[in-house]
Formats: sequence, structure tokens, C-alpha cells
Amino acid sequence: MSKKLNFETLQVTAGQTVDETGARAVPIYQTTSYVFKDAAQAAGRFALTDAGNIYTRLTNPTTDVFEKRVAALENGTA
Repeated sequence: MSKKLNFETLQVTAGQTVDETGARAVPIYQTTSYVFKDAAQAAGRFALTDAGNIYTRLTNPTTDVFEKRVAALENGTA
């Protein structure tokens, strides 16, 4: 059963999966780039065949939560 959350609740919770720390605040990842385990992983990420972070202007865990939260508040899909 899916419960519809109030707008106010969505403002502080939507788009975030609480990690093992249990922290409610979304972590701020202040980085511009990410490390790859090898060249094959980097090639896959840039070819968009391997999901993951590449470069912060393209993907960033902090902005991902923000985008999901705004979509939830606006009844959007993405």
C-alpha cells in the first residue's frame, strides 16, 4: 500500500534514500570529478552504458536528490 505524503513532508524527504548513518540531511558532495576503477569503467560511464557519476556538471548525488525532490513536489516524473 502506497501512502501519499503531504507537500510539507515531501519538501524535506522526497528523493532521498537514508543511508547507513541515518542522517536526514542530504550530504553535500563538493567535488568536480570522480575516480574510476579502470579505463573500461570510465569508457562505459562516458558511453552511458555503465550507470554512475562521471563529472559533477553531468551527475552528482546531491543534485540528483534535489532534482527528484522538485519532481515530487511538482508531480513530475523527472
